[in-house]
Amino acid sequence: MNSSSIDNDTSLSLYHLLDPAILANPYALYKRLREADPVHWDPFLHAWVVTRYEDVVQVMLKFSADRTPSPEQLEALGMMAELQPVAQVMVKQMLFMDAPAHTRLRAVCATAFTPARVAGLRRHIQEIADMLIDRALPSGRMDVIADFANPLPAIVTAELFGVPVEDHEDLKNWSTDFAEMLGNFQHNPDRARSVLKSTENMLAYFQNAIRDQARHPRPGLVQSLMNAEVDGSRLTEEEVIANLIVTMVGGQETTTNLIGNGLVSLLRNPDQLELLKNDPSIVASAIEELLRYESPSQHTARLAPADVMLGGKQIKKRQAVIAVFAAANRDPERFADPDTLDLRRPDNRHVAFAWGAHYCFGAPLARMEGQIAFETLLRRLPNLRLEPQELAWRENMGLRGLKSLAVSFHA
Repeated sequence: MNSSSIDNDTSLSLYHLLDPAILANPYALYKRLREADPVHWDPFLHAWVVTRYEDVVQVMLKFSADRTPSPEQLEALGMMAELQPVAQVMVKQMLFMDAPAHTRLRAVCATAFTPARVAGLRRHIQEIADMLIDRALPSGRMDVIADFANPLPAIVTAELFGVPVEDHEDLKNWSTDFAEMLGNFQHNPDRARSVLKSTENMLAYFQNAIRDQARHPRPGLVQSLMNAEVDGSRLTEEEVIANLIVTMVGGQETTTNLIGNGLVSLLRNPDQLELLKNDPSIVASAIEELLRYESPSQHTARLAPADVMLGGKQIKKRQAVIAVFAAANRDPERFADPDTLDLRRPDNRHVAFAWGAHYCFGAPLARMEGQIAFETLLRRLPNLRLEPQELAWRENMGLRGLKSLAVSFHA
């Protein structure tokens, strides 16, 4: 197929992820892209789509994250009035910044996720996991997402932030709504109202949390951001809240999806499930492979910092580039037999947590939560099996996760 034919090949567009059947198994689409045109201009998305491991790493290292939606872009979507408050939050989030602003904000937020702080949480995370399993045991069945994968990181996040644990359900629901802005190519007008409402709820919630901290200080990320100084000045309230929101959403969505995606992958590969049950010592390696095999974060967008050549294609300054982590993580030039789940896979340096300056600073916590989750599920729920069901994936192109996952087990 010549270059012109490839450019006009609509079957290669990531727009097809809007089809539930493609979303349920996007890897065939990613494979076609990687083999036919690994740096592909997608006319539907007005963006370059990059699918090879080496190219994705280059995009993460060298391209700009400063990509918050402009008023013109929102207006083109017909959502200027509705989503302007959301854009005002996003423009202050480190996720959409380059150095030096990103570096300064990241350093402040990362204090809540240092290796020592995360290691100190292990026993308590185990207690939370056991509590959630205790609730489900008598019935012999559970919805892994609603009963375990959602509340586990939500409770941990509330405690890390220093806000009341009993608020964790609200925090999770708001995170799920806001994640639609972070993970989708286009935004459903029918859902815009709920996204806006959740954003307003989060703004009000964290405004109250800041005022409460001023009266009754207690350790946590809210206090850390309130007291942080960047270039000799404190963060504004708006900056504090914006970065609490993005840290909360990223931490909860990644871990929820790791647990749900990982467990369904194991149940679909019973030999690997038995391997992990019989040898829990490989759980650290298993988590890396589950992250690679069904990446919770499927892609991210960047902007070209200048006119640049990538994969033999000329990308112009400020053109959008979508780096598809999930495609890179199944690149056969980087991973042998990439479509096979191998919990003992060596040299498994995936890009599920991104790369470079924007590498997920919450990765150590997500890994620990994942390790504890799988150890606990497999140890405490004998003969774990999928209930008959049609798996439904969330309508989120970038943050891949199940809506529900019904399992049964011996009580």
